[in-house]
Amino acid sequence: MNNRSSATGGKREIGEVIVITSGKGGVGKTTTTASLGAALALRGQRVLVIDADIGLRNLDVILGLENRIVFNIVDVAKKICKPSQAIIKSKKSNNLYLLPASQTDDKDVIDEAEVRYVLEQFKREFHYILVDSPAGIEQGFRNACAGAESAIVVTTPEVSAIRDADRVVGLLSSKGIEARLIINRIDFEMVRRGDMLSVRDVQDILGVEIIGVIERDEQIIVAANTGEPVVYNPKSKAGQAFTRIAARVCGEQLPIPSFMGGSIWSRITRRLGVGQ
Repeated sequence: MNNRSSATGGKREIGEVIVITSGKGGVGKTTTTASLGAALALRGQRVLVIDADIGLRNLDVILGLENRIVFNIVDVAKKICKPSQAIIKSKKSNNLYLLPASQTDDKDVIDEAEVRYVLEQFKREFHYILVDSPAGIEQGFRNACAGAESAIVVTTPEVSAIRDADRVVGLLSSKGIEARLIINRIDFEMVRRGDMLSVRDVQDILGVEIIGVIERDEQIIVAANTGEPVVYNPKSKAGQAFTRIAARVCGEQLPIPSFMGGSIWSRITRRLGVGQ
């Protein structure tokens, strides 16, 4: 990723579009989008988070903005409203804005060309545009990837989630989109006991650069229920991790904690018959 803006200067003229994806549902894409967006905004970056999960819509709830929606991404794509009318400013930050999804349309109501049109309306106004992709690899995923320069793939240290992440990494590569990885909901005590895949296990399996590791943290649930991203809680380990991820997105070189423990990958591969 090049031409990143920093919190102290060097702002690029056109914002960087990053798709947040996974393939599998329920691994924390929406929480990641909201938390990373808020963390970048705290660094002085102007950030737009876009909910591309048309027909469902959850990013507004995580940000506590569900009661302020008038227009949505479909309205912008279809030129029903001006782009500026559809975005909603965060109640916690002057640098963070939301473009919500529609709850009443089907996922295929807009296409990739229309998504690119939407992005072009905002690229010069924001330093970063984070696109929250729906689960799966159908039209909604293709739309979310349209216009993205890079991707952050979110997975949990579970075989099913990693399998889906591997599929998504391959699809992103075929589109020429560079992917980096967030490992979410890792329990380091389970890793030490050899009951959960380690950071190194996941990296070895997927072969993708890791940009962050999020420890399992009940404060994420509290944050989601209160509509305030976890980065606003200085005591939250997950919030601290998202703050470090934001620094890496902005180009800072920070080490990734490995928390090495007993690996269970060899047992899993034997059970699945991998390499036999």
